Amino acid sequence: MNLMDALFKKKSSSDVAKDRLKLVLVSDRANCSPEIMEMIKNDIIQVISKYMIIDAEGLDIQITQLETDGNNGNVPALYANIPIKDLKNGTKR
Repeated sequence: MNLMDALFKKKSSSDVAKDRLKLVLVSDRANCSPEIMEMIKNDIIQVISKYMIIDAEGLDIQITQLETDGNNGNVPALYANIPIKDLKNGTKR
């Protein structure tokens, strides 16, 4: 499946509801809107897709809190789990 298929593939209503719930939970943790989280996700897909064939449906982005070594307390951290299917032609391995 290429990027265009992933972007325009029809999802079931339960998949859409799950995605929306994930975005709401993540955006709540990061104190940013679901629209911003969706834009971040789309930007990550666009950049990574220049170099690799990825499973955009399997992409999982989360914002969590990490403890720091100093006196900063907790800081937000972005985790992205991006299933890579293959490298694109012309990309060195």
